[in-house]
Amino acid sequence: MDVLSLNLLIAISGLGGFLATVLMTPRIITVLKNIDVVGRDIHKKDKPQVAELGGFPVLLGFLTGILAYVGTLTFYLKINGEVISQILAATLTIMIITLLGMLDDLTTLLAKRKIGGKINSEKKVGFKQSTKFLLPLFAAVPLMVVNSGVSSIAIPFLGNIDLGILYPLLIVPLGIFGAANATNMLAGMNGLTAGLGTILISALGGFALLNGELVAAAIAFIFVAVLLGFLIYNWYPAKIFPGDSLDYTIGAVAASVAILGNIERFAVIAFIPWFVEFLLKARNWFKAETYGVLQSDGTLQAPYSKIYSLTHVVMRSGRFTEKQLVLILLGVEVFFVFLAFALYH
Repeated sequence: MDVLSLNLLIAISGLGGFLATVLMTPRIITVLKNIDVVGRDIHKKDKPQVAELGGFPVLLGFLTGILAYVGTLTFYLKINGEVISQILAATLTIMIITLLGMLDDLTTLLAKRKIGGKINSEKKVGFKQSTKFLLPLFAAVPLMVVNSGVSSIAIPFLGNIDLGILYPLLIVPLGIFGAANATNMLAGMNGLTAGLGTILISALGGFALLNGELVAAAIAFIFVAVLLGFLIYNWYPAKIFPGDSLDYTIGAVAASVAILGNIERFAVIAFIPWFVEFLLKARNWFKAETYGVLQSDGTLQAPYSKIYSLTHVVMRSGRFTEKQLVLILLGVEVFFVFLAFALYH
């Protein structure tokens, strides 16, 4: 099958994932509200309750698209072997991290618990911060098992070095671990996580496609199509929040695409906003939030005397609403994506 036909198959599979997400998300929102899996949107005057667990509809949409793609490759085009194993390994990694994130979301969002026959609306349960930090390591196992990626990497001043067995045992889990935790840090506003993820993974998919890495490109573009379907309901004013389940997933997808496409250097540049966020959060031992304090004119004010997030940087640079702040940060990511293309294409 020629490249044009494979690209068309990616587009059709992505469309299937997009439609599945658009159709399923409203029904999932209703179910989540009915079982009280909701969170307060603190950046709105009336503090409305919004459905959480956004990783669930995104996972279902992605499985719809990627399984349609794999099914066509396997049963109709008779393509088997390494290509299918790589796609399925990445899919399993994405499933694991989404499910782990959903478990964390569900345990944390059970704010109303019956304790001694009484409702305690303040009680929250969930994984310890250290446990949440390490969760993405488990998701890396499928990619490690199939020895994904190319073990030869370029290191500044040293040139290309073949890491051999150290690549799947060290670089792959570190990539999943680092990316998932990074995308979980820069979140908390309507459309921010999904918007940044759409830009990042679109760029990774485009760069992979330009380099002939069709497996990585397929995973990227199918996931981006699903994210666009989710963004319809997550954009301001959000009807559903991403939660940790989607925050982690976006990072895991980005890392999987970078590993499978052997485009780690490009990914590092595109990830700069999250590296900066990591450094800012580290100043307060990762205790600070990205949120702002809602003002009477609808703008957001930084909640701390010091800057602990890129969102705080924007808040301190002017008077911006939540929607404006998100658009500014999306623009920052677009800048670094263009920089990555300029440096490596």
